[in-house]
Amino acid sequence: MAQSKQDSSSEKSVNINVASPSQQLLSSSEKIQYDEQGYTLRKPPDFVSGIPEKLNIVTWLVIFSSFLERFAFFGSSVMFTTFMLSVLQVEKARSVTINQAFYFAVYGFTLLGGYLSDQFLGKYKTILIFSLWYFFGMALLSISAITSFSSSLGLALFLISLFVFISIGSGGMKASLSSFIIDQLQKGFKPSSSPGIYFDSRLTIERCYRYFYWAINAAALLSIIICPEVATHSYVGSYSISAALLCIFLVVFFVSDSRFNHQKPHGSIFKKVYSCMKYARKHKSPSNKNWLDASKGIDSPEWDDNFVDGLQRSIKACKVFLFYPFFSALFFNLTDNFINQGLQMSRPRWVQPSQLTAVHCLVVVILIPIFDSVIFPFFKKKHISMGPIKRITIGFVVLIITFIGLTILQHFIYKSPPYYDFTAKDIPANAYNNISIMWQIPIYIVISISEIFASITGLEYAYSQAPAELKSFLQAIFQFTSALGSLIGIFLSIWSYDPVIIWSFTAQTIAFSIITVVFWFCFKHYDAQIDSQESYAG
Repeated sequence: MAQSKQDSSSEKSVNINVASPSQQLLSSSEKIQYDEQGYTLRKPPDFVSGIPEKLNIVTWLVIFSSFLERFAFFGSSVMFTTFMLSVLQVEKARSVTINQAFYFAVYGFTLLGGYLSDQFLGKYKTILIFSLWYFFGMALLSISAITSFSSSLGLALFLISLFVFISIGSGGMKASLSSFIIDQLQKGFKPSSSPGIYFDSRLTIERCYRYFYWAINAAALLSIIICPEVATHSYVGSYSISAALLCIFLVVFFVSDSRFNHQKPHGSIFKKVYSCMKYARKHKSPSNKNWLDASKGIDSPEWDDNFVDGLQRSIKACKVFLFYPFFSALFFNLTDNFINQGLQMSRPRWVQPSQLTAVHCLVVVILIPIFDSVIFPFFKKKHISMGPIKRITIGFVVLIITFIGLTILQHFIYKSPPYYDFTAKDIPANAYNNISIMWQIPIYIVISISEIFASITGLEYAYSQAPAELKSFLQAIFQFTSALGSLIGIFLSIWSYDPVIIWSFTAQTIAFSIITVVFWFCFKHYDAQIDSQESYAG
């Protein structure tokens, strides 16, 4: 059954007098208004504890659509390096530069998409328009792999597909898709069958982002297994799979229009932000707890107090996001230095170092349901607070543990024969030492746990702290931190050679440990503020 549009349903509410034990406990003076779905934005007076609600069908539809899009993206991008080296005859160093530039462009264009979504188009139209542009790029990518073309023509088509179409299309829709999925959820509190226990949309949003991330990694896992195998026979065929899945994504989104809950764009939102901040600066008072409080309580046609509160939260969120580029810089070692380390280790013929990336995806796919159904409910039952800042900090700490393990493993590689630290003369190109690549598996497992705590929570935190007018743009700012992480990674790559890389790992571990301590002491008090936030509706 189609979901009702939020713009219209929000106007309707019913006074539920007798619907559940929770509501029956309320005195007549405490009765509150519930909408047609049984939700209220106000925390009920008898609220004892919240539980997440099951995700609705429409939300699962968006998650499935995300799976299709991510399969298309990972299924093509996983082969860019080998395609450039083996088919387009691009030099290794240049291929690395093109790859890094592509990922920077993808995450960079999230800002453009977020801006257009909140200001002009709305999330749904933004997703459709950028996805169509994205599809043109995938089709052109398939054409670039036609073997009858010269390598120069193939390279030209390849670069155009990457930087004119795919990076703009994929990046432009990212922020909108990751906030659009939450728009499909009801916001607030809904009575359960147990007195004082309510379905809490804040917890449902956490659950939704976990399964959204689960779909991303499931897509990555399958695409890493399937597409390179197809590419051994035909790059055209492999890239065509990605194009076909993206086409299905477009069809699913287009035909599901009536089922989706749409949020209209809010017009000149950045003018509104500027006017609000300008007024607060002009009228700030020492008595205000926050300088933006000066914009509250005035008769303004442009903003209200709720918008000011959301703007305050957004600014705080941006401060938190300042630390994410450092997390991303270390995390992105998965795509290069982890693989390069594996190349220095002995391995069975059926294992390639790049294939261990699939272990990372598999672990995430396995662990997310376990965290959702066992670990986080256990923390809740034991009254152990797991606010966003605490979860992000745990993710940072687990990444530090990952790099300690990575550094120790590199030490043992250099202590192993026959090539030790690979600095002797006349070392073969494919040389490796007598230490098994299977020692990397625990490192891939640990870094997966880090991603569950830090990356998923970052998505949730970006959505929860933004006012309704800035949902996509704050998501874009969060995802742009990955672009900044790529830049840091490019800078650090100048020390990615033997035997200096072990000192690079050591320095990154120490530096990020200090950054994590600073992060915790700067923002640990935010969790209490977030816990007091009754709704993530905006």
